[in-house]
Amino acid sequence: MSGKDLRIIFMGTPEFAVPSLRALVAGGYNVVAVVTTPDKPAGRGQKLHESDVKIAARELGLPILQPVKLRDEEFVEAMRALQPDLGIVIAFRMLPEVIWAMPRLGTFNLHASLLPQYRGAAPINWAIINGETETGVTTFLLNHEIDKGAIIGQRRVPIGAEDTVGTMYDRLMELGTGLVLETVERIAAGDIRPVGQQDADEAALHPAPKIFKEDCRIDWSWPGKRIVDFIRGLSPYPAAWTAMYRAGSDEEMTAKVFAAAFEPAEHKGVACGAVESNSRTFIRVACADGWIALRELQIAGKKRLAVRELLLGWRDVQQYRFGK
Repeated sequence: MSGKDLRIIFMGTPEFAVPSLRALVAGGYNVVAVVTTPDKPAGRGQKLHESDVKIAARELGLPILQPVKLRDEEFVEAMRALQPDLGIVIAFRMLPEVIWAMPRLGTFNLHASLLPQYRGAAPINWAIINGETETGVTTFLLNHEIDKGAIIGQRRVPIGAEDTVGTMYDRLMELGTGLVLETVERIAAGDIRPVGQQDADEAALHPAPKIFKEDCRIDWSWPGKRIVDFIRGLSPYPAAWTAMYRAGSDEEMTAKVFAAAFEPAEHKGVACGAVESNSRTFIRVACADGWIALRELQIAGKKRLAVRELLLGWRDVQQYRFGK
C-alpha cells in the first residue's frame, strides 16, 4: 500500500507544522481534514488571530476543525465520520486516547529533538542552552504519556557554534518535513519497527519544559560559555534578558540580548556584571571567567540594534552595571 492511499488527519498549530502539511498536499497525499486551535484574540485591538496551520489549510482548500475541547462529542463524531487511516501531529496539544487511537494505523508525532532526550515543549531552545553539538527530529507513535511513545524514525543535524534557536528552528522544520513523508510511507508499507522508550535511563535525560520570562534572565556569575549558549538558545525568541542599573540609582532598566561572544580572561577585582566600553564600538560585561562581548541588544521600549548603532545614542554605558 502507498501512503497516498491513506486517509490522513493532520493536527498542528504553529509555523513549524506548515511545511509538512504543504509537502503532504503537494505530494498527492489524501489529507481529509486539518485540526488546529480555535482563533484567539491578540494584539491591541484583540482581533481574532488564526493559527499558521489554519491559514495554510485554507489556502490549500482543506477542511478545518477547531475544537475547543478535544473530548467534545461533536468533535469526536466528526473525526469518526472522516474514517481516518492515519493521524499526524506536529506541535499541537496533548490528545486524548479517543482521538489518537482512532485512526486504524495509529497517530504519530513529529518532535524536534532526538528522543528520548529533550521531551517537552521547548526542545530546540534547551538543546542549545545546554551546549549540545547535535540535535534532530523524531517521529514516534502517540501513547498516554507526553513524548514517550515508541520511536519510528530519526534524522540528525549538527548544531554550529553560531547557531541560535532561530536558525535551528528553520533547519529542523525542513528536516522534519522529509521525515514526516518518509514515516507515512513506511507506515503504509508496514515497514516500521517502533522502538520503545521504556528502557531509557531517566536520570541521564535532559527535559525541555516550557520557558517563562524569569527563566530567560542572564546570571552574569555563570561561566562565559554557559552565558553565550543561554543567549543563543533563546534568540530571537523569547530572548535572554538582563537588568541594568545606573551608578547611584536603584531604578531598574532591562535589555534583551540577542547575540554575544565569550572572551576568556582572568579578572582581578572586577565584579560579575561590571561593564566596559569605549562608547563607540564595543560593550562587554564581566562574567565568572572572562567577558561577554555584546553584539545585539534591545533596551526596553527601544529598537533591537547592533552595539555600534546602540552606542551612537548611549555614551554613558560605563555608568551601568548588569545583573541583580
